[in-house]
Amino acid sequence: MKLDHIAIAVKSIEERLKIWQHVLNLKLEFIKDVPDQKVKVAVLNINGQHIELLEPLEETSTISKFIEKKGEGLHHLCFEVENIESMLLNMKKQGIKLIDEVPKIGASGKKIAFIHPKDMGGVLIELSQK
Repeated sequence: MKLDHIAIAVKSIEERLKIWQHVLNLKLEFIKDVPDQKVKVAVLNINGQHIELLEPLEETSTISKFIEKKGEGLHHLCFEVENIESMLLNMKKQGIKLIDEVPKIGASGKKIAFIHPKDMGGVLIELSQK
């Protein structure tokens, strides 16, 4: 397992890129709309690690609700795993609350699933598999 990315909820990717890309000099890999998750994602590279900026596409998105409740900031940590289905099954057997019991395809084309922050010390965790 390794850290895949850190995701940050933002009101405007365009505004936040002024800091992340131009001030911190991080390389923008891509910006992509993910309509099924109601989010726009900007992926920045920092020496092979990634920062994702998440902008809501509509007011009903989970990112919009997150920003309304907590403001802009850290949204989740994502860990890359070798076998996401096995990891989810193991976590479920241990009583960990899963948001996604079955992986879906994320913005980077990887299998992803979210673990509820309630059982992860208040931190939303995403698992991903190439």
